[in-house]
Formats: sequence, C-alpha cells, structure tokens
Amino acid sequence: MDQPERADRKVGTVRSPYATGYPVEWEADVVLRDGSTVHVRPIRPEDAAALQRFQMAQSERSTYLRFFAALQRIPERLLTQLVTVDHVRRAALVAVRPGTDDDGASREDIVGVTRYDVTDDQPGRRTAEVAFNIADALQGQGLGSVLLEHIAAAARERGVHRFIAEVLPQNRAMLGVFREAGYDVEQHLDDGVVTVSVDLDPTDRSREVMADREHRTEARSMQGLLSARRVLLVGPAGTGQSADDTTIDELLVVRVREAHAADPGDTELLVLGDDVTWADLAPDSNNTVDLAVVAAPPDEVIDAVRRLRGTGARGVVVMSAGWAEAGPAGVARRRELLRTAHGEGMRVVGPASYGLLTNVPGARLRASLALTAPRPGRVGLFSQSAPTAVTAAETVKRRGLGLSTLVSAGHRADVSGNDVMQYWQDDPHTDVVCLYLETLGNPRKFSRIARRLAQVKPVVVVVAGRHGSVVPPGHTVRATRAPRRMLDEVLRQSGVIRAENTHQLMDVAQVLAHQPLPAGGRVGILASSPSLAALVADAVAAAGLTVVGPPESLSAGAPDDEIAAAVDALYAPDACDAVVLVSVPVVLPRTEAMARAVAEAAARTGRTTVVSALGLHGMPDELAASHDGREVRLPAFSTPEDAVWALGEVVRYARWRTQDHGAPVRPALREGVSDGVARTQARTLVESLLSQHPDGTVLDQEAATELLACYGLSLWGSRSVRTPQEAVAAAQELGWPVALKIASPALRHRADLGGVRLDIADAEDLTEDAERMLAAASALLPAPDPVLEVQAMAPTGVACVVRSVEDELFGPVVSFGLAGDAVDLLDDVTHGVPPLTDVDVARMVRGVRAAPRLFGYQGAPAADVAALEDVLARVSVMAEDLPELASVELYPVAVAERGASVLHATIRLRPAERRTDALRRALPG
Repeated sequence: MDQPERADRKVGTVRSPYATGYPVEWEADVVLRDGSTVHVRPIRPEDAAALQRFQMAQSERSTYLRFFAALQRIPERLLTQLVTVDHVRRAALVAVRPGTDDDGASREDIVGVTRYDVTDDQPGRRTAEVAFNIADALQGQGLGSVLLEHIAAAARERGVHRFIAEVLPQNRAMLGVFREAGYDVEQHLDDGVVTVSVDLDPTDRSREVMADREHRTEARSMQGLLSARRVLLVGPAGTGQSADDTTIDELLVVRVREAHAADPGDTELLVLGDDVTWADLAPDSNNTVDLAVVAAPPDEVIDAVRRLRGTGARGVVVMSAGWAEAGPAGVARRRELLRTAHGEGMRVVGPASYGLLTNVPGARLRASLALTAPRPGRVGLFSQSAPTAVTAAETVKRRGLGLSTLVSAGHRADVSGNDVMQYWQDDPHTDVVCLYLETLGNPRKFSRIARRLAQVKPVVVVVAGRHGSVVPPGHTVRATRAPRRMLDEVLRQSGVIRAENTHQLMDVAQVLAHQPLPAGGRVGILASSPSLAALVADAVAAAGLTVVGPPESLSAGAPDDEIAAAVDALYAPDACDAVVLVSVPVVLPRTEAMARAVAEAAARTGRTTVVSALGLHGMPDELAASHDGREVRLPAFSTPEDAVWALGEVVRYARWRTQDHGAPVRPALREGVSDGVARTQARTLVESLLSQHPDGTVLDQEAATELLACYGLSLWGSRSVRTPQEAVAAAQELGWPVALKIASPALRHRADLGGVRLDIADAEDLTEDAERMLAAASALLPAPDPVLEVQAMAPTGVACVVRSVEDELFGPVVSFGLAGDAVDLLDDVTHGVPPLTDVDVARMVRGVRAAPRLFGYQGAPAADVAALEDVLARVSVMAEDLPELASVELYPVAVAERGASVLHATIRLRPAERRTDALRRALPG
C-alpha cells in the first residue's frame, strides 16, 4: 500500500490564486473497512517527529515500495521538505490516531500519509504527482482508498485535475487502489516502473465506488454498536466525581439500571463503580466492553471516552445534555467529544439519546431507558430526540407492531439516520425502515442513501418542522435559501414514503410490515353498510386508486355463507390488487366472522388487505391467520380514511419500485464538445475569471457565451447599443428581423411596460422603436443613459425559464418553469437536486401546472420538449460540475416546434464552498 516519492525531487514555487492558510476544512474523521475510525488532516511542520516514528516503524518492504530504496530514517532535509507544504502546489494529508509515548504522555501517531506535488501548472490542466504510505498494521483496511478520495478532493479544490504516480509492479495493492477507485486511469510500464495517470474528474463509476465503500464501512461501524454484548454504564460517580444533589444524569443512570434489570435481553451490563473500576478495564487487564452508555456532565463524558481506550469499545451512547444547545462553549465541547471518540475508533450516539435496542434472536441488545422493549418484528425505527423515541416506542407497543431495532440519535452529533440506513440495507432482520427526523444535516447524502435503500426496502420518513425554519436545540444545520418545498422534492426524489406525523408513520409501517406490496392500484371494498362503502369509495378515489366493481356491503349480522361468498368473490384471481374491509356495526357487535374470513382469504391469496373495524387497532390477534405455516396479520386502523391513506402510500411506493428511474444525464455530442462537455475549458475559464475577481463576478455576455458553450449550450447572439443608429448597425450585422429590448433586468422581459419589441423588419421601424424605448427607459429607470439590446429573432415558441442556484445546504438546486407573471406569482416551478437522471428531467418539465402549453395546448403546435429537456440536463451537469457557479438563469428559453433557443443568460460566479456531500467519505465533525 506504499507508493514512492524520489528523495532527490526538487520543488519549485509558483504564484497561486488560491489561499495558502491551513485548510481546516480538509480535516475529517473517517470510517475504515473494519468499522473503526481515524482522523485525516493536513500535515503540519510539527509533525516531523511523528512522521519519522511512522517511517522507522515501517517494514523493509513497505519502505522500499515507498522510496524505491532501503530508507530506515528519513534524512532531515527531506523530512523538513515533506512536512513543509503550501496546501496549493504541494499538499499532504496524514491519518492519525491517539498514541502514548514511553513516559505515558498522550501523543498523535501517524498511520498513513498521502501527498501531491504539482508538476504541470497550466490552468485547467494542472497535474500533480501523488504518493501514499500506509502503516503496515492498517494495510488492507481501506485507508489507501480513503486517502485517495481526500487528496483528490483537496487537489480538485486547488485546480488539480490529474494525478500521476510511479509505482513498482510488485506493489499490486497500490495499483489496485488506483484501478478500483473508478476514475479514468491509464498506466504504462517503463524501465521497470509503472507510471499511472489518473483523471480526477468524477465519473459515474467513481461515485458508485465511493458510495459502495461508504455503505460497507458505515454499515460495519453500526454493526459494531448494535451487536454489543458487554455494555458499560458510566455515571457521574463513575468518573471519579460526585454531586451534592441528585442530578438528571444520576436519574438517567438509575433508569438504565432499572430498564436492564426489567429486560436484560442478551447483554451483560457492567456498572462503573459497582461492578468494575477503570483499573479493572486497563488495556493489560484483558477485560473488554463492546459499548459504553454514559450519563454525566460533558467534561466527564469526554474524560470517560478517553479512559475507554484499550477496552475494545466500538461506540458510546451519550444520554446527557449540555452540549451544542448550551451555546458556543457547548459546540466546542461537542467537537472535542467527537474528536476524542473518533480518535479512539469509536462512534458516538447522542448526545441526549434514548439509547439502542435490538430484538435479534439470541443477540438482543438492551442499552436504553426503555423498561421493556417492543415485541420482536421486522421494522427498524430511528428517532432523533429522546422524547420522540419514547413516543414512538410506546406507539409501537400499543399497536402490537414489532421492531427489529430502535436507535435514538438525540442531537445526532455523529450517528445519524444515514448511518442506520446503511446498516439496515443488508440487515436480514429488518424489512421496513422508519425514520423520525428533526433535521437533515446532509440532504444530498440522505437522498443518495435513501434512494439506494428504497430500491430494496420501503423507507417511511417524518421530518418535523419541514414547513418552518426552527432548528431544535443542539442541532447544527447549514443555512439554506432553497424553497421550503425543496425538502419535499428531496424526499420524493429519494423514493421514500413521506408521513406527516408519528400516527401516519405507524399506519404505513403496519401495512408494509405485514402485507405484501400490491401489484397495482385496483381496490376491492367490503363494508358493513352501503353508506360506509360509499365513504370508502370516495377515500379510495381521493388517494389516486381505482375502485373495482360496485363495493360489497354486508351487515354485521349476515349469515356465514353470505360472508364467505362475498369474500371469495373479492379475493378471486385477478379480481383486484388490494382489499379494504370496513366493519362498524351499529347494533350487533359481531365482526368476528367477517374479520376471520377476510384474514384467512388474505393469508391464502397473498393479497394486500387493510381493515377498519370497531374496537380493533394496530396488529390485533383477531386479524391473524396462518397459511402454509406462515402467520399473516392484517393491519387495523381507527378510521377508514386512515386505512385507505396508508394503502395509497404503499401503492405509490410499489409503483416507484417497479418504475424505470433512468440513467444519469449525459449530454450528447455537439460540434466542438467532446463527450458532450468540455470540462477542461470550463475549469480554465472559471479559474481565470475568479483569479481576476476573487470575491465573485457576474459574467458579461462574451464570458457567459463561452462558459455555456463548454456544456453544449448556444447563447443567442445580441448587441448592446445606446442610440438608434447603433441599433440599426447591429441589426444589419445580426440579420433581420430583430428583437429590441431594454437591457435592464427590471424591464428586459416586460413587453407590457414597453421593454420588448419583436419582429422588427427594417431600419425605419427599428429607429422609431428605439427612440420610443429609450424615452420609456429614461422615464422608468433611474439610470441617465439607458442601454438597449438588439437580438436576431429566434423561432417563435413557448418561453421557459431554467435556473440553478448553489445552496449552502442542498448544493446545486435546478429549477424549471414557464415564463410569465402568472407563473411567477403562482410559483409554478419544479425543482431537482443534481445529479439528475433523464427521468428526473422529464418529470421536472411535465411537473409544472402550465406544462400543457408545451404539448399543443388549445391547438397550438407542440413544442420540441426533447430539446428543452436537453437544455435542462446540460444546466444540471454544469451546476454539478462547478461549485463556483453561484447562480445561472436562462431566461427566456424559447422552445419552438424544432429546437430550443437560449435568448439570455445571467451567470454569477463566486469562490467554491465545500458541499455537504463532497466526493470523499467523512463523518460529522
């Protein structure tokens, strides 16, 4: 896993437009293949001693593969060079873990290092030589792949987009790291050395590789927590501190002990101060624990985490509060907690967590405040705050709905719903995933993970406060300017089922956990009265489902043979896709016969069935039946509307599972643009513009035309003029007929205010129009010298608007709508978060209410929707590629019968900010 750097390399200095301060944003905690963690950060000059220790501990083989020579110690001159970098042309990252020196003092030990040195400084094609060295003990744990992701991300931020490396042929591990990363790689053998060239532009394959590795490591990390068998309970007294008065932390400790005594599961609880002491858990004691549950003030929690070193603990559940919700000092304490825990290879659940529960047979984990666990089942439940976890757990018990796992992340400083979804994807004990979220700290990652999970298991989500801007205490979330419904779009794009509250969450979970997915939306109805049947039919139609045949109605006192005949007809082959039973007797409380018949038929046929019956709610025994040794339970609901709503959501999810979600958009080839996109030219242009305008700039027409051309988008030519004579000259150059517009953004699109004249065919008309428009502009605008714009007429078509904005939370947000005041006032706009698929793009175009205008509305010719979708796709790719693209607005895009013309573009650049879902694996920090 080592890769060489020649000891005699000379490094020059070149002026750079990039900042050269210590890039703290490059620091990250990462999970390795075995689920443990390391800290990655830029190298510092004071790391010289640690780097020398690292080198001296390496094997002779690792040293040879790294330096092409036997080098036990790094010469002082080279050592100084290796730790002295500018973080631009020369950068290095180290992976570190806590260590102890001979005197017992704490120190940081380097376990891996990677670096690049720029060798070709041409803008847009900047190339660097890269090198790696991984500690012998960690080779094979995926650290080389992690460091490649991080050094590649750092290099891209500094304008480097190609790595070269010299690798010995026998260093198959390092060659495998490059080859398997998913980037475009070339290699050739020369004079006994393999030269590898790596294009750092992300590819579909590199994204897929990163996501797959991220999935495996995060799932393994969660498995280390949820498979814990020896749990250590640490309270205020256990850290050597004592409280004069009873504290919440002490009460939490008491509750955990009571809960474990009432329902110990298959775990052993060790109480610090009662069962064991810190001395008993010293690294040389051979006493190990798997998980620690800590309820103590923040400083004592951090001290306890430090003392857990060497105990084997894979994680810590922090139940106490007093962290980020306590202000800046609390935020700093939380940061220290994460740094300490991750440095020790542990994950953090909490703070303010309700704990962890699992119901895996023979491996039941009890590390929570719950006195008794819900019954075993196939539902995994994640909740953030402890109060919502209490509510959800009690609701599950009341409904008789079984759980496989319960995870309460509290303020989710570290472990989040994303981590648990990664675990549940491959968990054989979980079939349905339920999430109660207070915030989404990384919507892009959530969407990516949830979409992958929802392909194999249903995901039901409640997001509290979705329609407001309140962030619960203790949560740190990036600010966002995206529309409120943007989160709804993220959830829709993810394929999850969105519930409004816990009640709806459990309603849907009941159906998914105990019923098969319906094959379609045809619904058969059996009700205890005609009025109920009509009510249910209305609810079915409102849910977007189809009623099959006239609804059956049977009174509660109907003979058994009539019930059997009605049920047999309802469950006949291909009679319907799902059944709704509603039984509310007015006088005779006799529903057993109908419920039993329906339960047996549902078990026999495997047809999706939901029930609303008086006195039944949740998963009652009265609605259970067996078939071929398999028990089937029918979900019961308080009202028919609840039952039908839940069924409708499940049908929609089932349809989503079977739909083609498309492939990532790849712009087709256009003249002068290889692979549909000229990324190198685009990067060169953006770097050049930002070097001239470090704080950002709005592109002029020439620069906007050049940037759009890199993505195969042609901006319709225009000329800026200030007099009628200049307007005529411009028209003669562009060709008649022309359009004349006031260049001011306030009036550019306002024909009603005299800001636009179309189809001007000769010089006389143009002169008159220009004079009138200049007069109107002078009256309407404060500027004393108005500017006009002359543009050749484009083919007549439907005017549309395509926009993209780089949001701090969501990253690039692409939107689409038709042009016009009414559309703007009604906010008739669709949104998408790149990378988009062709199906996403088609949905965006068809999703606006005014979309019929594109398809021949009221006899008008149909527009070239394919050309419009191509424009939208290219903008989405540009927005995804260029985080410097603060905003782009193509307005209008005239979509004619053939082709789509971009008539005007407003593009703003600013220095790039790191996106929440950067192309590197990292834990919250």
